[in-house]
Amino acid sequence: MKICGLTTTEAALAAVDAGADTIGFVFTSSKREVTPEQARRIIQLLPPYVTTTGVFVNEELHIVNDIAAYCHLDLVQLHGQESPQYCEQVIRPVVKTISVRDEDDLVQIDAYTHENNVRAILLDTHVDGATGGTGQPFPWKFAVGVSERRTIILAGGLHVGNVARAIEQVRPFAVDVSSGVETAGVKDRNKMRKFVQEVHSASLEAHLVSD
Repeated sequence: MKICGLTTTEAALAAVDAGADTIGFVFTSSKREVTPEQARRIIQLLPPYVTTTGVFVNEELHIVNDIAAYCHLDLVQLHGQESPQYCEQVIRPVVKTISVRDEDDLVQIDAYTHENNVRAILLDTHVDGATGGTGQPFPWKFAVGVSERRTIILAGGLHVGNVARAIEQVRPFAVDVSSGVETAGVKDRNKMRKFVQEVHSASLEAHLVSD
């Protein structure tokens, strides 16, 4: 599971301590935006086996690749209207976000494949004028069954009170949270820990049921 929108070393280490597998840095206009220099300093202090992701929105390709190399990012998450051809030219494996308003939006998924360098599809909530981190879920019923044919990461309005239901319904490969583990816009150590515990319990239950 991924905790995104980290801006300080303290928050990043707290996320890792809580049990996050992946942490994310936002390199686009946002209250959670960081500079490449900030992200690089934080990444240098992380323990081994923690995956790092950079979030970009309709950025010029050379800037994405330069930042990915400079910060030593493991993955690049593209949150805009980046084409499959764009994804092919990113120097890191790509997680491509699809913003969901209704079931028709999921048709876009089939355009992005491993051949385009896209390792997973992240489903987030479409909100006009926003590109993630809104704290609003989309109707999960639209995504039911999608994880059977693609590697799906579920985002959008997840928090400790609903993530178990989301996992039970969608059966994603992973989940992604940002505002759902914040208090007054700041990452909350206790919320992160409780969220991870809920994810682990729900994932185990879903695995047992499927078996």
